[in-house]
Amino acid sequence: MLEQKMPLAPISQALVAIVLVASGTAQAQTGAATYPTKPVKLVVGFAAGGPTDVVARAFADHASKALGQPFIIDNKPGAGTIIAAQAVASAPADGYTLLFGATNHAMIPGLYQGRIKFDAVKSFRPLCTVASSPTVLVVAPSLPVKTLADYQAKARAEPGRVTAGTAGVGSSGHFATEMFARAQGLQLNHVPYKGAAPVVTDLMGGQLDSSFATLGSVLPQIQSGKLRVLAVGAPKRSTLVPDVPTFAEAGGGKYAADVWYGVLAPAGLPEPIAQALERTAADFAKSASAIDKLRGLGLDAESVCGNAFASRVAREVTTYGQMAKALDLKAD
Repeated sequence: MLEQKMPLAPISQALVAIVLVASGTAQAQTGAATYPTKPVKLVVGFAAGGPTDVVARAFADHASKALGQPFIIDNKPGAGTIIAAQAVASAPADGYTLLFGATNHAMIPGLYQGRIKFDAVKSFRPLCTVASSPTVLVVAPSLPVKTLADYQAKARAEPGRVTAGTAGVGSSGHFATEMFARAQGLQLNHVPYKGAAPVVTDLMGGQLDSSFATLGSVLPQIQSGKLRVLAVGAPKRSTLVPDVPTFAEAGGGKYAADVWYGVLAPAGLPEPIAQALERTAADFAKSASAIDKLRGLGLDAESVCGNAFASRVAREVTTYGQMAKALDLKAD
């Protein structure tokens, strides 16, 4: 009886396929192990000189030294940071194009419904936050309130008369204002400005009653006594104003509206590269130089990485989307 011979072609094809897969995996692992081998682009959706840009540059300097390749800032301002986010979402997931973003990234879907070509959650891999700035409620020195309870009592006694200024419709301050007002059943008179600076000017001048502002934008005026701060919108007190109670401590419920600054990559980033970048970001937030730099900007160093950061972004996208719909907010 002749021995039956197994066809060679299918076996050869299978072996070739296995070799190719193994080769590709090995190349990917080798690339990740040697990452980075060329400059890394860090895209920022704001103009140079603003808080996000300043923090991004501090991180880029640290990452360049830690990983041995330049991290180059690429400012792409405009369209509510959509231009920057789109550039990163459509970039290769190889670790060489990253987004340095802030909380407003989670506001994009709600404000620009149907006008963006990426998913603020699924198109990105959030790596780590590196800093945070709690929202604080500040009032004009001329407003006759000393505590958060006083402020709430005045707003209830005079519905729609207590003014609350923000940097504009759809800004983080606007969302923060509406979130607190709705949670407490208050009717505040929202006054949108074109930026944070005129809000501070009118507060100090008494033309405006109050503002839910990021701590960094009003810290000098708080320290000089030109503005009165009533509460900090964060789970714990800020080291920058340690004597100021949180909203929870002051009777404002579980309200929190802190702004984060962090690094995101295109979805599909290889795990070893993601881990290298997360370690770098976490080390930056722990470094003495970063802590000092951030404190000078009115920010707290903060490192929330991986799944915890991703969950936060997804949760905020939902929250801000619901709020934008309830308020019928649409960005121009």
